[in-house]
Amino acid sequence: MHKDFLWGAAASSHQVEGGNYNDWTEWERVTAEARAKQGKLKNWPDFIAKAVDGPSPLQKEHYISGRACDHYHRFKEDFDIAKSLGHNAHRLSIEWSRIEPEEGEFNEKAVAHYKEVVQALRDRGLEPFVTLWHWTLPLWLAKKGGVLNKKFPDYFEQYVGKITEALGNDVNFWITVNEPEIYSLDSYLKGARPPQKKNLFLFYASIARLIQAHRKAYRIIKKTAPSAHIGAAFDMTYFESAGGFINDFLKWAADGIWNFHFLNHIHKEVDFIGLNYYFHSRVNYGFNKNKNKETSDMGWEIYPKGIYYILKALAKYGLPIYVTENGIADAKDERRARFIKNHVSMMEAAIQEGTDVRGYFYWSLLDNFEWDKGFWPRFGLIEVDYKTMKRTIRPSAWEYKKLIGIMNKEL
Repeated sequence: MHKDFLWGAAASSHQVEGGNYNDWTEWERVTAEARAKQGKLKNWPDFIAKAVDGPSPLQKEHYISGRACDHYHRFKEDFDIAKSLGHNAHRLSIEWSRIEPEEGEFNEKAVAHYKEVVQALRDRGLEPFVTLWHWTLPLWLAKKGGVLNKKFPDYFEQYVGKITEALGNDVNFWITVNEPEIYSLDSYLKGARPPQKKNLFLFYASIARLIQAHRKAYRIIKKTAPSAHIGAAFDMTYFESAGGFINDFLKWAADGIWNFHFLNHIHKEVDFIGLNYYFHSRVNYGFNKNKNKETSDMGWEIYPKGIYYILKALAKYGLPIYVTENGIADAKDERRARFIKNHVSMMEAAIQEGTDVRGYFYWSLLDNFEWDKGFWPRFGLIEVDYKTMKRTIRPSAWEYKKLIGIMNKEL
């Protein structure tokens, strides 16, 4: 394990800050009532359906981010907790809509805020891992077509240049884009998230735009902060063939199209790879033929072995790897500690076999607004009472701290 291994947790601006005004907040306002009605048709787990101490998935307020976790004002309190939990790093994102609320007009107060956030991390000995784009867009850009606009890479470059000029001396690690494949899938193929379009051509066009945007961002960061480490974060699924030519072929195709397409186009313009691992897909004349022996509150299969196999596959790029997200929705905190321990164990196995992994960020530090699912999924090491904003450290967070201590002794 690398001597400067980073341990921490992750968050994104829209999911925790509160008070945002972007394409997502507009979409939430328009669709919340319809999604609440759809929620009445779902077979919710009892502890969700009968919840009385928080937003209900049957109420439209549940689908509106609002003040989220009020992290925008409480970030120092939250970072104090992270430090107390043994973390030495934290992954956050910058909210583009705050920085550039109107085209070409930068909000210096917002820039100063993020400088304060980064300094708060530094003051507590937490290495900032800064994501520049975690899906949300300023309204002016969304109205111009968002990522499909031919000038999107140029707009992104200008925004990135502004941020790196302001924060470049204080940030060593930058993530240009988060899960571009998930964004394009849900927004332009499934049509489940803004701008809710269903078109295979638009799906690939959006991926192409984001590849261009990454490249421009990489170059402007290197120009502004030559010593910076720059990467992108990818949601990768472990596709496991059940055997036989057809299943082997399907696995090979899925890896190429889903896991490695974007990375293959940018691997010469990244300094590290960010891996977000949540999913396993058993391929048996079709996908997701999983046994689902154990699942999260969201019904996602828990499959720690998958992170080992993906890390081993990523070793071929010869780049440092950071696990930038890995987490579980577990409101009762019954499986989280074991989930973390088992995934870290599989990560360690890959490291012992020569894979250059240098950090692990649990998703997430706080319970937060889980996009189109609203507030009910509870991923946090820290429980948030959305009525009072009280923070409560979950037992699994202390178990993670113990694990960090054990792993650090092995360095």
